[in-house]
Amino acid sequence: MDNSHIPDLITPAIPFFVVSVIVEALVMRKLQADGRDVRGHTVKDTAASLTMGLGNVFINIFWKGVAFAGYLALYQLTPLRLGSLGPVSWVLLFFCEDLCYYWFHRVHHESRFFWAGHVTHHSSEYYNLSTALRQPWTTSITGWPFWAPLALLGFHPAMIVTAQSISLLYQYWIHTESIGRLGVLEWVLNTPSHHRVHHASNPQYLDKNYAGVLIIWDRLFGTFEPEQEKPIYGLTKNIHTFNPLRIVSHEFAAIWKDLHRPEPLRTRLARAFRNPAWKPQGEEASPPPPSTIVA
Repeated sequence: MDNSHIPDLITPAIPFFVVSVIVEALVMRKLQADGRDVRGHTVKDTAASLTMGLGNVFINIFWKGVAFAGYLALYQLTPLRLGSLGPVSWVLLFFCEDLCYYWFHRVHHESRFFWAGHVTHHSSEYYNLSTALRQPWTTSITGWPFWAPLALLGFHPAMIVTAQSISLLYQYWIHTESIGRLGVLEWVLNTPSHHRVHHASNPQYLDKNYAGVLIIWDRLFGTFEPEQEKPIYGLTKNIHTFNPLRIVSHEFAAIWKDLHRPEPLRTRLARAFRNPAWKPQGEEASPPPPSTIVA
């Protein structure tokens, strides 16, 4: 598949991402000077996030063609053509894609194997626009099956990729402490307030607010939590590193170590694929991971 024919809304937006991170850093500094209780930015943390984002872009140069070809194969197999209904198709696709994202995101929190990739997005102890760019390097691959049903429903792969990009672009701006609650929009949309909860490690905020664009899925499936006490960002056990390779690999390394424990195979596989907080009976349970990112 020629990647030049695959819709790409993310790469052209990179200059905007960089400029907006700089502007936000200046705004946050002003808010701190005015006495606002916000974490702001640090050079090392922001640099790590930008590096992770560039790594994600580089990997997707190669992966997006494979993913697109996979969607195209499924699209050609199915007799359904929900993507041929004109404007109605885009409305249907918006809701279907957002629901796919919800389950992609939820599974990548609730199964340790998937969490090992997604944890990258949650590894920062800060919450700002650069955190949105701290993208995982493996979830594009592990996430592919969650959007495959859209191709089987008859949405053309170009439509699917475009809808995914729109969702990702929407989620960029909600990674900030500089915007408060947004009134009635909080009932329907994923907002900075809702997503701050998702990135927090406070016990009551864990495994909450998996939304992409619409918060209605969390309300429907019982994973919604409003922002009340101040969020504490990061992991329940932070890794304290700005090394991109360490950020990407630390949970995979921990799983590899657990797979070599002198335990029954069933127990070792449970450690790898069950909830990240799962422990065998009799072993002290660790706290669950923070719910997002993310991504």
